[in-house]
Amino acid sequence: MSDVLIDRPELAGLGTYEFGWADSDAAGASARRGISPEVVSDISRLKNEPNWMLQRRQKGLSLFERKPMPTWGADLSEIDFDNIK
Repeated sequence: MSDVLIDRPELAGLGTYEFGWADSDAAGASARRGISPEVVSDISRLKNEPNWMLQRRQKGLSLFERKPMPTWGADLSEIDFDNIK
């Protein structure tokens, strides 16, 4: 039993993903900080993703960059996107 389950016994019944898909954290562990087209490309390359997936991720980043930060809900103004990983 992992430490997470000991600290959070309510998670014990969740089990594992039934379809067998899993993604190692190798790309995230070695990724640079920040959100940019270059970082997205690096992560996609580290994950050996097909070009169509990289294009979709780049499109998502472009949409994200055009959207204003929400002014409703929690205060998100302190998020440092240049330091995020």
